[in-house]
Amino acid sequence: MPITKERGLLSKLSSKFSKFNSESIKIPSLEEKSGFLKAQRLAYDCVTTIEKEMKPGWTEKQTAKRMDEYLRDHGVKVFLHRPFAWFGEHARFDGYKRFTQFHPGKKKLTEEESFILDVSPVVEGYIGDIGYSSSLIKNSELDKGMDYLIQLREEIPKYFSSSMTSSEIWWKIDSDAKELGYDNVHALYPFAVLGHRVYKVNLPNISFPLLPISFASWFSLQGSYEFLSHKVLPELLTPDHEGNKVGLWAIEPHLGRGKTGFKFEEILVVEENKAYWLDDDVPHVKKYKTTKEFI
Repeated sequence: MPITKERGLLSKLSSKFSKFNSESIKIPSLEEKSGFLKAQRLAYDCVTTIEKEMKPGWTEKQTAKRMDEYLRDHGVKVFLHRPFAWFGEHARFDGYKRFTQFHPGKKKLTEEESFILDVSPVVEGYIGDIGYSSSLIKNSELDKGMDYLIQLREEIPKYFSSSMTSSEIWWKIDSDAKELGYDNVHALYPFAVLGHRVYKVNLPNISFPLLPISFASWFSLQGSYEFLSHKVLPELLTPDHEGNKVGLWAIEPHLGRGKTGFKFEEILVVEENKAYWLDDDVPHVKKYKTTKEFI
């Protein structure tokens, strides 16, 4: 079902609770930014390393398992959410109705398909949640989509440093993308999130099993606990979010066109009247060049 501005009780609750205070609403220190940067770079190292191993015939489950192994081999014991891998049309989430459908499945990768890899390791207590789009061979549909997303990446800090509310930013990105013929895939996420806050995790550095149902179908026990302890809705950038923008956000615009889905996800630093990406030396910026033509 396409998302609309008439979202009933959930819309009203989300708008109301997003105004609550949260300990994540603060300007990060240099030490905190350094910690998040380390976590984010390890996450990118993971997906770009596994990308080089991938071959036609790999399954989503196999790929997710390799990302998990890579991160654990590099000392990661805690994750915000399990590693995700989506191939081809799965990266568009068309027809998805249950949380379990978002999980990596048995779908095998073909050479011509694009794919999305998404990981969120916690490194020394800092969350590094990233999304990365690529393909085994050149994919013109993916290239055009990522050209647009990289251009959007340049605009997003301007939106956050302006007087626009989080809700207005969500709808601006939605309307602009649709005018150019792109589908809004992040509208299909739980709560239709465009992003979420990241923060330092204060839990023992031990592994917990992933919960099999509901919210934990996406998030680990640690991640579920942390979101709940931070008052959940102020932490999620939904179409109805009206709260304070200051803090650290994992921003993840996810669009689709034709049979292709594509996204990026990285940390945005938002201060009073100022916003900037935590790191500009990220793989998707170096991999895709922006153009003026997106259609």
